[in-house]
Amino acid sequence: MATETLQRQSERRRVVRQKSFLRGMVYFNNRRSVLDCLIRDISPYGARLIFSDSVTVPDALDLYIPQKDQSLRVHVIWRHGQDLGVAFTQAEKVDSQADSGDLAERVARIEVELASLKRVMKKLKADSGPDFDAA
Repeated sequence: MATETLQRQSERRRVVRQKSFLRGMVYFNNRRSVLDCLIRDISPYGARLIFSDSVTVPDALDLYIPQKDQSLRVHVIWRHGQDLGVAFTQAEKVDSQADSGDLAERVARIEVELASLKRVMKKLKADSGPDFDAA
């Protein structure tokens, strides 16, 4: 029975959800109430949230994902015990140009950090003398 229900749910999805292990925070009641959750499956259109206990929340929520520094408006689609299935009110933008721009920015920051670390290593080697590489 449970397998049949999961199969029907997956057939209704536009995109297969990716397994995840992200921390999330759900805000509701005009952001006066907050609950921690675990985001176990995610796609550009929705996610499965797991709470430590069964929770009663309204159908419209704000989901904050600290690791991505991203806030999304979500709507509850299904509830089962400690799990909630939510759909993003506005699907995440899957824009390859935005992704590549973000990637280019990250690479640039890493290159700056690498250059800084190389300068520090060079200074440490100079201060330590010729035996530094042997250690």
